Amino acid sequence: QVQLVESGGGLAQAGGSLRLSCTASGSRFSSSAMAWYRQAPGKQRDLVAQIGPAFITTYADSVKGRFTISRDNNKNTVYLQMNNLKPEDTGVYYCNYKRRALSRVYDYWGQGTQVTVSS
Repeated sequence: QVQLVESGGGLAQAGGSLRLSCTASGSRFSSSAMAWYRQAPGKQRDLVAQIGPAFITTYADSVKGRFTISRDNNKNTVYLQMNNLKPEDTGVYYCNYKRRALSRVYDYWGQGTQVTVSS
């Protein structure tokens, strides 16, 4: 069982910055793919950014050039640096841990942290 604890959400003005953190309990963090998802009110949960075990990153088109995902395997922590925030970035941000081992997929979610961007 892996527990994910997120922090760093809050209120920001358009053009501002926030940094989200997600710390995972348990071992094998370095073997996992970590991701941030966003869910706006009344909408589905969408992928924002992902970083794999080899530190390869992917981003949603809407955040490219503004958001940066990174990880510190020594701290079992993944970060999302969000710059030049826009009102459409508002939503609940969820951390996701995914690891494949043989035929099994380990898939865990954090509790979510609210990000609100005012115009």
